[in-house]
Amino acid sequence: MATLDSPVRLTGTDPTDDDRQAQATLQARGPIPGHVACIMDGNGRWAKAQGRSRVAGHREGVVSVRDVTEAAAQIGIRHLTLYTFSTENWNRPAAEVTALMELLVRTVRKEAEKLHRNGIRLHAIGDLGRLPARGQRELAEALALTAGNERMTLTLALSYGSRWEITEAVRQLAAAARDGALDPSAITEEMVSGALQTAGLPDPDLLVRTAGEMRVSNFLLWQIAYTELYVTERCWPDFRRAALYEAVRSYQDRERRFGGLDAA
Repeated sequence: MATLDSPVRLTGTDPTDDDRQAQATLQARGPIPGHVACIMDGNGRWAKAQGRSRVAGHREGVVSVRDVTEAAAQIGIRHLTLYTFSTENWNRPAAEVTALMELLVRTVRKEAEKLHRNGIRLHAIGDLGRLPARGQRELAEALALTAGNERMTLTLALSYGSRWEITEAVRQLAAAARDGALDPSAITEEMVSGALQTAGLPDPDLLVRTAGEMRVSNFLLWQIAYTELYVTERCWPDFRRAALYEAVRSYQDRERRFGGLDAA
């Protein structure tokens, strides 16, 4: 299994000296967020600006996923969560949804072995039963292959929406109360967290949104109560490791108070 200071290369190329130095500087500069979540927006806008199809933008976005995942593991981020496909995305044109599902299958199949070799655990949240059967099969195989890895957890939010997630958690707790297994007055925040799709994962320290949109788009609404937000004008296909380092530097420059007072 890879150690925290061993190289992670998902793209098959060696890190440059400049990149090694950038990472070392970042690690020495301040705390590295333990959990980074990304709303990967702007694939379609990027493609339109390039005079290419939306599907081409999604393909280029996969390259960014590889580079950001690689860099995140190298600098010591322990959890990376990517908003890959929302519940609302099912409302897109059928041809685009089909292309996205095919891209998902190919990507999971291609990357699973690389993730495993580098000690990265693949995890998934969302209404996974809505995915095509082949996608569910490829995903299940990748999850099983990487289940024991501990270097970093890469969580894909697939067919995911936070309102759906919270509604499912409420149903679960309500059923337990109905059956007499739970006193409604005894429900705690910890119980609610434990009923969510992200049970067992820490809340994000940093949420990155690309393409300049100032909204959270039904993503991890419960979990980001005290998360630091970082919005960049870059579309996701242009968000590579250097952009991730910029986001982490912004995080390092902030004082996290979790509702408390400024430090004296």
